[in-house]
Amino acid sequence: MRRTACGFGHVALLGLLHGENQSQGSVADVNPLLPRKPHHTPKAKRVIFFFLHGGVSHIDTFDPKPELTRNHDKPLPFDKPLQFAGTGNLMKSPWEFRNYGESGLPVSDLFPHVGSMVDEISFVRSMHVEQVDHGGAVLQLHTGSAVFPRPSVGSWVVYGLGSVNQDLPGYVTISPPLYHGSNQNYAAGFLPAAYQGTAVGDTNIPMSSARINNLERAAATRELQRFQLDLIQKGNRRHAAAFATDSRLDARIEAFELAFRMQTAAPPVMDLDGETKQTLDLYGIGQGPTDNFGRQCLMARRLSESGVRFVQCTHSYKWDQHGDLQGGHTRNAREVDQPIGALLKDLKMRGMLDDTLVVWGTEFGRTPVSQGNGRDHNPYGFTLWMAGGGIKGGTAYGATDEFGYFARENRVSMYDFHATILHLLGMDHERLTYRYNGRDFRLTDVHGKVVQEILA
Repeated sequence: MRRTACGFGHVALLGLLHGENQSQGSVADVNPLLPRKPHHTPKAKRVIFFFLHGGVSHIDTFDPKPELTRNHDKPLPFDKPLQFAGTGNLMKSPWEFRNYGESGLPVSDLFPHVGSMVDEISFVRSMHVEQVDHGGAVLQLHTGSAVFPRPSVGSWVVYGLGSVNQDLPGYVTISPPLYHGSNQNYAAGFLPAAYQGTAVGDTNIPMSSARINNLERAAATRELQRFQLDLIQKGNRRHAAAFATDSRLDARIEAFELAFRMQTAAPPVMDLDGETKQTLDLYGIGQGPTDNFGRQCLMARRLSESGVRFVQCTHSYKWDQHGDLQGGHTRNAREVDQPIGALLKDLKMRGMLDDTLVVWGTEFGRTPVSQGNGRDHNPYGFTLWMAGGGIKGGTAYGATDEFGYFARENRVSMYDFHATILHLLGMDHERLTYRYNGRDFRLTDVHGKVVQEILA
């Protein structure tokens, strides 16, 4: 029936099959985006992922180092590892750290709004990655591999769990980066193409103008467009019958149908005009530096509450402060701190934070030694954090050395971090596999351990 029907019969059949069987496998063969059962009871139903592109300095934000202050401008007392560029002596942080919340966790003056929500956050201060350059580290954060094309984290999540709302994509990336991996960072890799992320604009497009490409209807009426689409789909299915092993055409067939439904469902979700002035003010929309990222964060909340499983917000490539650390990080934090804090507050007020996993990520940290008045790349020790669904808030796990160069205590790899995300969503990272080229692949490759200590 899939090969011969023209749209409506196929959609009706999907609904009947979905009602009878939600097991992974048989339903996925019919419609790859239908919801599927997790491996175990999940703590979170959805993910909002913040990517701050460029390498945020952990020792200037969430990992205070008093020894760095005391030894300012002195030589590093041990050998430097492989660096991206030349560096000098130790350099203290230009910012003060203050204790926040009942937990009393320290956060620098760069992030007071995030600091106000520390009791919901678990900081992982012992992260490390395998690449000293942006391209490899960004890909490892997004796909688990720094050197091979692999499916993105969001694609693995939707592959494992399906999509809640069949009229919207399961995975949306807002203002994605155009370099350091570009669309590989939200691509499906060797997974069926239906699991790739749907982009809203890109980093070169202001959020006030960002749209999903080709969402507007070209035909004069919806009925005429449906008639045209049925003709196209009939030819597609006839052609697909001759190439049954090629998932690309099946994905295109499903994408056409989803796009048709999205033309009605997506615009009201992405329209922020219906939000109250109080909400817009909370996110900093219409308030200069916070407007652009505030729109991303508010759209992420609206997409999440409408059933999108994985939403990513990207703050463009601004954090690479090899020079002018103080000026650059100050400007950047001013753009994102209030919107991120607002999203956490908004989710909590709406009762969504309990089952929404919020992830804050950057590709690596920065060195405690100076590079003029900036800092070099540091993949050897840095901080990421999680909040919300299933996370033990008000905690800090792991530690770097006294200067913040190397992850020393309870080291966490990117494989461990990804395994923990999947675990909170109800998936065993060792069981979530996909057969490709004669091998069972997974997001965490042959590595990964769930960081149990940060789980509630």
